[in-house]
Amino acid sequence: MKKVWLLCLSLLMVLGLLGCGSDTGKAEEKAAPAPVQKAETPAKPAAAGKEKILVAYFSATGNTKALAENAAQALGADLYEIRPEQPYTSQDLNYNDETTRATVEQKNDSARPKLADLHAPVADYDTIVLAYPIWWAQAPRIMDTFVESYDFTGKNLTAVCTSGGSDIGSSADYLQKITKGQANWKPGRLFSPSAGAGEIKGWFDGLGF
Repeated sequence: MKKVWLLCLSLLMVLGLLGCGSDTGKAEEKAAPAPVQKAETPAKPAAAGKEKILVAYFSATGNTKALAENAAQALGADLYEIRPEQPYTSQDLNYNDETTRATVEQKNDSARPKLADLHAPVADYDTIVLAYPIWWAQAPRIMDTFVESYDFTGKNLTAVCTSGGSDIGSSADYLQKITKGQANWKPGRLFSPSAGAGEIKGWFDGLGF
């Protein structure tokens, strides 16, 4: 009888060990960590210090508008039109009449035609390219109004212009002299209204902004 009891006890111990081994296996299986998923490579941030460029233009006949649009495309810039409160008519631009509006304004250094819009986004840009036609060897007086109406401190400034025969002359130098704030001015240049992107970009890159 004692042998039978010992045999039963031995069987129970063996079964108990087998059962413990099976539970341990299950416990280890449950505790195993999930596979690590590698994070996707984050998108590269925008290049630091990339300048924002604005081409601000005044055009009475459409020639300078064409140049401004070409310049904006070449430089990856935004466009802003400088509009006078009172638009210029073809009669206003009659060079042969000393009494026309444009002639009278250009002969008066203190003339400041009013702007139609006083909310140009100057503060949002690092570099501003002023585009204008040459009138009587200078920039139109509306450009004088523009550069005196905003604070250009810390901005890069340059100019492009169109003309029926004159060069850029001292027009940009005069604008630099009256510009409000301490701006970083670079020499401007005369272009054809149909100037290509390569020509404009090559000139601009050479300024060293």
